[in-house]
Amino acid sequence: MRSPQAIEADGLTKRYGDATAVDGVDLSIPPGTVYGFLGPNGAGKTTTIRMLATLLRPTAGTARIAGQPVTDRAAVAPHVGYLPESPPLFDELTAREQLQYHAGLQDLPGDEAADRIERLLDRFDLAADADDRIGTYSKGMQQKTALVQALLHDPDVVLLDEPTSGLDPRAARTVRDLLAELAAGETTVFLSTHILPVVDELADVVGVLSDGRLVAEGDPDALKGRAEGGGTLEDVFLDVTGDADLAAARPEEP
Repeated sequence: MRSPQAIEADGLTKRYGDATAVDGVDLSIPPGTVYGFLGPNGAGKTTTIRMLATLLRPTAGTARIAGQPVTDRAAVAPHVGYLPESPPLFDELTAREQLQYHAGLQDLPGDEAADRIERLLDRFDLAADADDRIGTYSKGMQQKTALVQALLHDPDVVLLDEPTSGLDPRAARTVRDLLAELAAGETTVFLSTHILPVVDELADVVGVLSDGRLVAEGDPDALKGRAEGGGTLEDVFLDVTGDADLAAARPEEP
C-alpha cells in the first residue's frame, strides 16, 4: 500500500560544520507526481537527494519515502530508485551482469528479474550490447544502463540527478517518455536537472532551491505567470535565485 504522500520532508536540514548545505526544506509530494527540482550549482540539490536516498543522515528535520523514515535505510530501499549524476557502475561487468547483480541486491526473483532486465534493455536500445563490458560503453550508454538499474525493482519513488546527461536526442526522448509513463502509473519522479525545457514538459510541480532554501514551488504555468507579462521557466529560475540581472542581460531569441 502506497503512502498518501510519496515524499515528505519537514525542516530537512544538512550542515557541515558551520556551513549549511540544506536549510529547513519542506516537501509534500503525492504519488504519481513529476517534481522538477531546480537550483544553481551549489544550491544543495544533490545533498537533498542524497538525504532522501538514505545516503546522508539529516542534521535536523525529518523526511519519509513512501511512509518510511529516511533514517531507516533498510525500510526505504525497496521503495526508492536512485540515479546519481555519476552512476555507480562496475566497468569490468557487462550491463547484463550489472543488472543481475542489482536485482540480487533487491531480492528480485530470478524469472521476474530476467524479464524486467530484457524488457528495459530493449526499451533503451541496449539489448545488442548487453554482454559487452560497461567500461567499453559511451557515456550515454552508461547513463542508460544506470537508469535501467534505478528502475529495475519497480520503486514507488525515483530520484534522478541529471538523467538525460550524455544522451543523444533519441535516447533523451525515450527517457522523457518513460518518466511520463512512470508518473501515469503512480510512480513519483523527483527530477533534478539543468535542462529547463525537460522540466517544463514533464513536471507537475517545480521547486527551486537557492542557498539551501526552497525559494519557490508550484505548478510550472503558475510560476511562469509570476513574471511580469508572463515569462519562461528560465525567467522564473533566474529571478527567484537572485539572477534577475543576468536574465535582463540575456539577448533576446530571434
